[in-house]
Amino acid sequence: MKNFSNFNDYSRKEDLHFESRAIHGALGNDPFTGAVSFPIYQTSTFRHKGLGQSTGYDYSRLQNPTRQELERTMAILEEGLEGFAFSSGQAANMSLFTLLNPGDHVLLTDDIYGGTYRIGEDIFTKYGCTFTYIDMSNLEEVKANLTDKTRMIFIETPTNPMMKVADIEAISKLAKSVGALTIVDNTFLTPYFQKPLTLGADVVVHSATKYIGGHNDSIAGIVVVNSEELAAHFRLQLKSHGNGLAPLDSWLLIRGLKTLQLRMDRHNDNAKKVAEWLRTQPKVTKVFYVGFEDHPQYDITLKQTSGFGGMISFNVDTFETAEKLLNNVDMIMFAESLGGTETLITYPRTQTHESLKEETRQKLGITETFLRISIGLEHPDDIIRDLDRALNS
Repeated sequence: MKNFSNFNDYSRKEDLHFESRAIHGALGNDPFTGAVSFPIYQTSTFRHKGLGQSTGYDYSRLQNPTRQELERTMAILEEGLEGFAFSSGQAANMSLFTLLNPGDHVLLTDDIYGGTYRIGEDIFTKYGCTFTYIDMSNLEEVKANLTDKTRMIFIETPTNPMMKVADIEAISKLAKSVGALTIVDNTFLTPYFQKPLTLGADVVVHSATKYIGGHNDSIAGIVVVNSEELAAHFRLQLKSHGNGLAPLDSWLLIRGLKTLQLRMDRHNDNAKKVAEWLRTQPKVTKVFYVGFEDHPQYDITLKQTSGFGGMISFNVDTFETAEKLLNNVDMIMFAESLGGTETLITYPRTQTHESLKEETRQKLGITETFLRISIGLEHPDDIIRDLDRALNS
């Protein structure tokens, strides 16, 4: 029987394809009992055999076997050194931003998720950090905003909700030229479609609430890093802040990962059909979808990803049309979040991006006629039928 705490024997599984790695994970099964479903170690503490003797586990705030299995599996899938599971995506980002020191400068995507925006503007500006929001799809704009104090470049790609695509490899090179870290929020595409660390990024973050869990039944965040220095930072964050993911939620994510490939393929196929249908609708004035060949960064998408994901944003002709659509969808649910089995439609102006100033929202295009839809796993004809009825009847 292999040592339970020895990750090195399980750390890569390089001979396996992605879906096999996702299913079998790091240890894959319980090495004590052989249980095929990895157990939920619902314990706060662990017994020591004697003074100075440890099983490798001491206290679940520090390390827990169920959480560790999730963390190691995510490191394998993202092709990183070490993974960390947090109590939410926001908790993951908070721990990430504690890398900053007073006076440090951060570049972020201009239409970044409102929760990430709040962390910067409402919390870390108090500690003397500065934040600049730019169009990351424009490399010249990235270059123009780098300073000798830039410590971090935080990328969402595709962006939430405008679906802009950043060149991860090119931006990572620019970051290294000034000694900055490149962070990529990989929530929308997951490691199945995009692996930022292999493109030069230093850290990958996920709201694992979304596609990683995949069933709208748990709140979680994931960080994966590519260096021991960064790993040490996040170990300290978990130990000190006590924001590690609980065993049950860790188990739910482990279970979700086993079907990640199947789900992402279906999200991808369904979204393509729905996006194409939306473009045919008279009341829809614009569709934002990275899988369109006329998307401004389509070539970059093809270069760095193997799929387009399940996210679409679109404008309708009037606020009244937007209101009617939100009020009349039936199978589709008007709800925040994304990445689950169910199709969810969201109104970013007052939901995901309410923290942004109204002037900023208008400039970005997050207006009163703007909607975002997370395409689920239902039959695509049923999704389209529901949208058609809500829009046109």
